[in-house]
Amino acid sequence: MYQVKDKIAFLEQNLSKKRFLHSCNVARAAKQLAQRYGADQEKAYFAGLVHDICKEMPFDQQKALMLSGDFAPDEAELHSRKLWHGIAGAYFLQSEFGVTDRDILNSVRFHTVARPGMSLLEEIIYMADMISDERDYKGVAKMRKLAFEDLKGAMLTALTDAIGSVLKKEGLIPQYTIAAYNSYLLDKYLDTNPNAKKGSSAA
Repeated sequence: MYQVKDKIAFLEQNLSKKRFLHSCNVARAAKQLAQRYGADQEKAYFAGLVHDICKEMPFDQQKALMLSGDFAPDEAELHSRKLWHGIAGAYFLQSEFGVTDRDILNSVRFHTVARPGMSLLEEIIYMADMISDERDYKGVAKMRKLAFEDLKGAMLTALTDAIGSVLKKEGLIPQYTIAAYNSYLLDKYLDTNPNAKKGSSAA
């Protein structure tokens, strides 16, 4: 259904060895997370495999793809070249490989910036990218453990860390990321305060 062998061959030809290894590791992590949380394992593996399909394209090609689709980059994304590949990748999969499953396309599009209202597959791909086997950043072991224990808690932790890192570098933060952080934090607040209601003041 997903023609995985063809995509693997394409990735081997168009990605560096390091990026190809990362893509395979993300696919495996995504499949494991899908098994843990009851998602479609084949779909998760495929989305993980192709999430960085445009990562090493020249920036002018990434920009052209990003602006050709209907995946709506915000102002911060337009001025942050490191974020273009997710948006470009979603449109590339749609236009070049005929992928029509919006859940897969959104998983690729938002795997770096996140968004509020993410589907289970989107969360799985976001976290699989964070915890793939070759990752060695400080705290990755704890992040891997949390991802398999509490997916939404892992999302909030990952977004908190990501925003903190960008702030230290004085980088631009997409509105999608800010809204995602607020959404997961609000969900956590409501889970721990069952008498609270969305839309009411937290003061």
